[in-house]
Amino acid sequence: MKKEKTEFRTAAEKLVSQMTVDEKIGQLRHAAPAVGRLGIPEYNYWNECLHGVARAGEATVFPQCMTMAATFDAPLVRSEAGAIADEGRAKFNEFRKAAPAARFHCLTYCTPNINIFRDPRWGRGQETFGEDPYLTSVMGAEFVKGLQGDGKFHKTDAELKHFAVHSGPESERHSFDARPPLRDLYGTYLRAFRYCIEKADAGIVMCAYNRFFGEACAASERLIGKILREEMGFDGLVVSDYLALDDLHGGHKLTSDPVESAALALNSGLQLEYGETWKHLREAYDRGLVTEEKITEAAVSVFETRFRLGLFEKTQFDDIPYSVVCCREHRELNLRAARESVVLLENDGILPLKNVKNLAVIGPNGDSMMSLLGNYNGTPLRPVTPKAGICRACDEAGIGFRYSAGCDFRKPQPDSDGITTKLLTEAVVAADTSDAVILCVGLNPDMEGEEGVASDSGVRGDKNSLELPAVQRELLAAIAATGKPIITVNMSGSCVSLSEFAKSSRAVIQMFYPGECGGTALADVLFGRQNPCGRLPITFYKSTGDLPDIRDYSMKGRTYRFFTGEPEYPFGYGKSYTEFAYSDAAAERDGDAVVISANVTNTGKYPGREVTQCYVRLPYGNPELAGFVKTELAPGECRRVSVTVPVSGTGWYGDDGAFHPISGKTVFFIGGHQPDPVSARLTGYDCLSVGIEADN
Repeated sequence: MKKEKTEFRTAAEKLVSQMTVDEKIGQLRHAAPAVGRLGIPEYNYWNECLHGVARAGEATVFPQCMTMAATFDAPLVRSEAGAIADEGRAKFNEFRKAAPAARFHCLTYCTPNINIFRDPRWGRGQETFGEDPYLTSVMGAEFVKGLQGDGKFHKTDAELKHFAVHSGPESERHSFDARPPLRDLYGTYLRAFRYCIEKADAGIVMCAYNRFFGEACAASERLIGKILREEMGFDGLVVSDYLALDDLHGGHKLTSDPVESAALALNSGLQLEYGETWKHLREAYDRGLVTEEKITEAAVSVFETRFRLGLFEKTQFDDIPYSVVCCREHRELNLRAARESVVLLENDGILPLKNVKNLAVIGPNGDSMMSLLGNYNGTPLRPVTPKAGICRACDEAGIGFRYSAGCDFRKPQPDSDGITTKLLTEAVVAADTSDAVILCVGLNPDMEGEEGVASDSGVRGDKNSLELPAVQRELLAAIAATGKPIITVNMSGSCVSLSEFAKSSRAVIQMFYPGECGGTALADVLFGRQNPCGRLPITFYKSTGDLPDIRDYSMKGRTYRFFTGEPEYPFGYGKSYTEFAYSDAAAERDGDAVVISANVTNTGKYPGREVTQCYVRLPYGNPELAGFVKTELAPGECRRVSVTVPVSGTGWYGDDGAFHPISGKTVFFIGGHQPDPVSARLTGYDCLSVGIEADN
């Protein structure tokens, strides 16, 4: 159902009514030319701000999206997005004084990526909020709200991507045809899009590269017209991914030439192209393949976006000063986010560090800028690597410090003398002369990412294994042979197998890609200035042998919701330096909602933040996340913590794609993790369960 017409759409209709066909066509490409006679300036729609304003000079580089998901802190995500929007507006205000709008200098952002990270081999998983539809929905919606603001005008415009059913393989994205079962289509792949449209009023949706049941996503009447427009009620702007229309006649072979591709996309509901195919729209119009009515409809939607951003009048955002870029407040927020994202996987009591006289940082991620930043990043002003952050903390505490890269990320170092390698020797000496070793291993965005960008990936951006490279495992063996205590810190945007490292380490930390303050955040956790409180937003599998074929878009056997094997580390898991106890669980109705509550007590010695998670048992699959809340507790403090679950919005999808809200006797679980045996073994306790009649 169409929403009530806005004043912005009315203004757009009036402006477009004065334009010629050629002028309207020109406005449907991402680099829109000026129309001087109507006072329309140039505008380029292409910008990126996945975790900070990207590719436009200096900006605050926040933790990567996967990292932010690990915080399980929705208000924090909204605050981060608001800071990004402020920096984006400030840059736009200054850039347009100097020159016409250019790529990466505008206010329409190709963000957030709310695809489901269904397979850990997919290189772009780091850009998402993880594998769970509910977590992705909530984090995505808060990010959209932060970017757009809550006033009459949008501060910036968020662009939900990639619509839809897009999560690898990268090597086949220009030709692949995704055909998920309807239950999985509606129950997994589309949920976050619907949620962000309904709860956050996202302004733009970007179509994916792949096909969808035979139709290209960017030219699918079923996907754009029926599902997005009719079923979800989306009334905003629909755009392509970059050069995606080339695939209509290229990879997908759906049309014979660019003219037919241009016509097919427009007639299917696409309204703006990132690329060059729509330079052929005039020919398509001349050949009668598209109507002026369709061109006008798209142009109106395009200009509604620009009016909504206040680009044709004075707004309160025009006065945001450039001084907000990389300001102290944003850096403090950034550091808080990085601290909150650290996931402690193992700890035998060595952390937080005490009574250490000499400390060594060893490993390829010890001083890697790339692994701080993740992909689609800006240029940080004051980046702090693990080496820099830990060195500073050691200096402050009077602790001796050693450093060695130990090895390259992937490639063996050539032997200089036929016996050993220089880097490995240096690492062993650093370990031998220290009381403990911080072993910084993992991946970087060259090893996992987007097709054509991740230059060191084995399969065009994706991973073909969950094992860390052999040179890093050899480094582990050499350091373990010294007998010195090892604290392994893994930095990666996705799941890797850590069992080999866990066996040789006294503690294991998962950092993901923590942003420019990552080194400071790590040092704060190691030395006890921050109690780790991050939780895994993805399942850590033991090997690719646990997974179905990446081309299979059925959710069977994927993610914690449908995985029947034993994970290495489960979704929702993470340790603390303190301990939390749950008691007296209860459930009660509150209108259309069920409120699940329990007493949560900090029974340990340290203050800490607990992520209380609520799961619901549905007719199929494992119990799945239905809500969460983060609570700070002092030692000995007890609080009643509640999670509210809407009945009408909680349920399952049948084989026909129809939604079934929970009803009858429904079992909920509440605790600091999901209700599975591995989480219980790792934490030492089971979640509490409570049943309630979900019907009114």
